[in-house]
Formats: sequence, C-alpha cells, structure tokens
Amino acid sequence: MSTIEPWLREILRCPACSGVLRDGSGPEGTPELQCTACSLAYRVDDGIPVLLVDEARSFS
Repeated sequence: MSTIEPWLREILRCPACSGVLRDGSGPEGTPELQCTACSLAYRVDDGIPVLLVDEARSFS
C-alpha cells in the first residue's frame, strides 16, 4: 500500500497523540497512515507521510 521503508514505519507515531499508525486507504483509495488511538488519518504523498495534524482527516 504505502512505500514507506520498514525501519521508518517502526518509529513513526501520530503527532497528535503518539499513537501507533497503521497502513490504510483514503476515500479515493489513496494510501494513508491511520492512528489506532485517536482516529486521525495522514496522507502519504509519493511514499512520504504528511504528519501534519492540521491536514489530517478524521475516520471512523
């Protein structure tokens, strides 16, 4: 789904709550990282996660 390096995936955390991020898909099928704690989703642009809380979307 996303092309994030495995070593980087292990250390990434949600900037809002420090929760664990899992791979997911956005509404258009685009890759994103979804927080398992606070239900925020961060898009992944060309393999680079955009971990900006202001640009995150809520999912449920």
